[in-house]
Amino acid sequence: MDYVWKDRKRTFLGLPWSFTRYRLTEEKLIIDTGFFTRKEDEIRLYRIMDIGLKRSLGERMFGLGTIHCCSGDKTSPEFDIKRIKKSRDVKELLSDLVEKRRMEQRVGVREYMSADEDAELGIHDDMGDNH
Repeated sequence: MDYVWKDRKRTFLGLPWSFTRYRLTEEKLIIDTGFFTRKEDEIRLYRIMDIGLKRSLGERMFGLGTIHCCSGDKTSPEFDIKRIKKSRDVKELLSDLVEKRRMEQRVGVREYMSADEDAELGIHDDMGDNH
């Protein structure tokens, strides 16, 4: 698998002494956490709806930042890519890839609306029934 970016969550002094690894491909973001019990979350890029950057004073001192994402993924509706190097550049890369994937998948905001919201708005499916 070809990764366009990968890094580890940084700890004290910006050192990569952590069991959290981030990998980004053209299609998905993979967050791998844990030592004894490993957990791997995979988020399809076209499902990411909003991306923000947070940089505390301590993070700025060591050239780090945290990217906060909101997604339409049921298992990971919100997640952080914590304390990474070159966070502003990574945020821009992620944003560009998300936009590219959404255009390729022809995904719009409508995909993320729930059935309840559809019913409230009076939106019907092709069969004429409410979702």
